[in-house]
Amino acid sequence: MTDPIELLLLLALPASGKSEVRRYLASLSPAECQENFGIGPIVQLDDFPYVHMMRRISDEMTARGEVGAFFISPALPFREPRDWGTLIHLLNEDYADLVARHRPSPPSAAGWLFERFDAARAKVGTPPALRTLPADLRRELANALEAEAADLLHKKNAEIPEDLTGKTVVMEFARGGADGSPLPLPAPYGYQYSLAQLEEAILARAAILYIWVTPQESRRKNAERADPDDPGSILHHGVPNAVMYGDYGCDDMAYLLEQSGRPDMVRISQKGRDYYLRVGRFDNRVDKTTFVREDSSRWRPEDIAELRQGLQAAFSPLVNRHWD
Repeated sequence: MTDPIELLLLLALPASGKSEVRRYLASLSPAECQENFGIGPIVQLDDFPYVHMMRRISDEMTARGEVGAFFISPALPFREPRDWGTLIHLLNEDYADLVARHRPSPPSAAGWLFERFDAARAKVGTPPALRTLPADLRRELANALEAEAADLLHKKNAEIPEDLTGKTVVMEFARGGADGSPLPLPAPYGYQYSLAQLEEAILARAAILYIWVTPQESRRKNAERADPDDPGSILHHGVPNAVMYGDYGCDDMAYLLEQSGRPDMVRISQKGRDYYLRVGRFDNRVDKTTFVREDSSRWRPEDIAELRQGLQAAFSPLVNRHWD
């Protein structure tokens, strides 16, 4: 038996089935995951909790009559599109903490998070969003958000194992561009930009599982899953309609596959070097994953078989070949 995939980038438009795929894999035995999909015990990284906290900071600011630092309103996209890169640099830090087994323990979780946001923004050439706020306002925001920031920090630290040997780190994010955009998508939109923000230690190890749905299907499923009472949930959060059309109206994965010059690969250029990342594409344009949201006792054998078959086809370019 070969070693498992070391680092898997799980990419797709919102509501495409990323969380459902992870839930299905979690329902299998370790032996089944390893044998059929090349996956070891999963260590999860995701940029959604950071997006959610950016929205919470902005909401707290607008509630105080201030302009939101990251979002003008809950219904609109980022004020600064380069924050797509900010999120990647936060994931870079999380991966570095995994490898180093570093579990931060700051005196204030909110203060720690605020500083991380500003430091990550600096790496994409964007001014700080929080460091320059009046001290009284910053203190108010930190007090209001301390419990939520502490929960994010606790979950981040709990995900760090003592040893990564034999495990698969799954890094999850969604990227795209405006509806009707020509390709290639301009920076800072799309996968081409965000993948190039990843650290060399990630690019040198990563394979990609891409879940393929149309933007129309992504919008349908996003509306279907949205629970306004659970906006911070991975499974039940809804993306605002303006964002679905403005940031996720299309994506560039098919374009990157066509342009790489190598089958089942995308080419990402960073600091004068080209990285070729192997891609497995799971075709979910006809929905194969929504049933996984139900209690597993209600999963029908025929639905499980269809999902399994589709995933095995998607993983076939990755299993036993991810080190090429």
